[in-house]
Amino acid sequence: MLYFSKLRIIFVSIFCLFFIFVASNNLLHQDSRFIDKKINLGLDLQGGSYLLLEIDNAPVIEQKLQNTSTLIRSFFKEKNIRIANLNLTNDKLSFSVEDNFKQQVIDEFKSQNSDINPYYPVFKSHQFNLEEVGGVFEVSFSNQGLVELKTSSQDQALEIVRRRIDEIGTNEPNILKRGNDRVLVELPGLDDPMRIKSLLGKTANLTFRFVSNDNQDSFGVEKLEYEDGSSEDFVSKRIILSGENLLDAQPRMNNQTNETVVSFTLDRVGAKRFGKATSSNIGRQLAIVLDGKIISAPVIRDTIAGGNGQISGGFTFQSATDLALLLRSGALPAPLNIIEERTVGPDLGQDSINAGMIALLIGFLLVIIYIFFKYKVFGFITNFTLIVNLIILLGVLTLFEATLTLPGIAGIILTVGMAVDANVLIFERIKEELKNEKNNIIAFDSGYTKSRTAILDANITTLLAAIILFFMGSGPIKGFSVTLGVGIFTTLFSVYFIARLLTAIYVSKNKDKEALI
Repeated sequence: MLYFSKLRIIFVSIFCLFFIFVASNNLLHQDSRFIDKKINLGLDLQGGSYLLLEIDNAPVIEQKLQNTSTLIRSFFKEKNIRIANLNLTNDKLSFSVEDNFKQQVIDEFKSQNSDINPYYPVFKSHQFNLEEVGGVFEVSFSNQGLVELKTSSQDQALEIVRRRIDEIGTNEPNILKRGNDRVLVELPGLDDPMRIKSLLGKTANLTFRFVSNDNQDSFGVEKLEYEDGSSEDFVSKRIILSGENLLDAQPRMNNQTNETVVSFTLDRVGAKRFGKATSSNIGRQLAIVLDGKIISAPVIRDTIAGGNGQISGGFTFQSATDLALLLRSGALPAPLNIIEERTVGPDLGQDSINAGMIALLIGFLLVIIYIFFKYKVFGFITNFTLIVNLIILLGVLTLFEATLTLPGIAGIILTVGMAVDANVLIFERIKEELKNEKNNIIAFDSGYTKSRTAILDANITTLLAAIILFFMGSGPIKGFSVTLGVGIFTTLFSVYFIARLLTAIYVSKNKDKEALI
């Protein structure tokens, strides 16, 4: 029956008022003491930066092959097979063995359960290819091995990029994979794109190594330039400590020198290793190397125990903050190169908002006019419900601080269409019921009941499509699916609670009238 208890009426009223209040944060451009939430605008509406980054996998491939060379040497040493002339050139490992061991080496590499050449049980393909050229074995990545390496590198890069951007506090960034070696970054409302590019362009590979001018260093030495370009130093290739051992890094002010430094905290393993290295090398310079350049090379005056230390290097507070951010977020597995960059200005974003709102208003007005002339009083009820429905939709999006994009506005327009469709189905069904039923209350109630299945079927199938778009799509597509999905729920609520309540009130007061609709 068209009956609403007082409790239900109170519930509907409070529900509507609550979301109208929440939505008012956006509509009236005011901050609420109680709910400090607003809808976020996407890149196409707010403006911001678009960056397409490509991962330079060459260093990753080289490092992996270097690690594999060590593994090959130790693996075959256990089998009493001597590896000679082990070299890495042009992404290939080459080595030679005695003729009577060649078949054994081939068998070890091509075995389906190879310890030196994995992947086959999972991918039906080995990680490495082995070829014999001129009596010398050459090891290179297989197609499957390259795919897995690039995928792993991309996943790591994606996570590190997300950490760095989250540390800055950018609102609602969109970070996505593109292919197997690219990362897309969309940053709505970005005020300082140069800083972002600087942070994303640094690998942030931090190492602690001793300054060594001794060419006889067993680990070898290399000449590295200071970051400020002032001079160069020979540094041992032996890594005392790496950024992997860092727990935290923060910008600080050194009270003694009044200079800005980056203080760091090491994990238990790093603290132990650092303490041991400094205690036995007092008086030596310890080079702090970031991405192949020396930040500073202080002289060790005493044992550094406890896992705490400082990095100095003439930092400004901003540069110290950025360095601390890079160290906290971790090192990228490979360098990132910006291959495409676009900036969407706020004026262009405002133009998109205006265009979307004009489309929404035109469509909304046409619907209102049609519905009003078609159903008179009930058309007015429908139009009022549509307005409340849109406000509730905005309120829900505000509550979850959703990101509104131009396709999202299209989703709102589609929501209006779905709501109108539901009301049309109901009223047309009521007209049919009135032909056979003289009691207005029974006819209206029957119309609502019998049209329910068709309305639910239409909205559920649309909701399933929205869910698929959300999980399978990206960026703007997700924005469309979110507004559409939320709009379906608000539509069903507005139709079966708000519109039905208003209809029930009107019909109960005019139950004896003929031709109500």
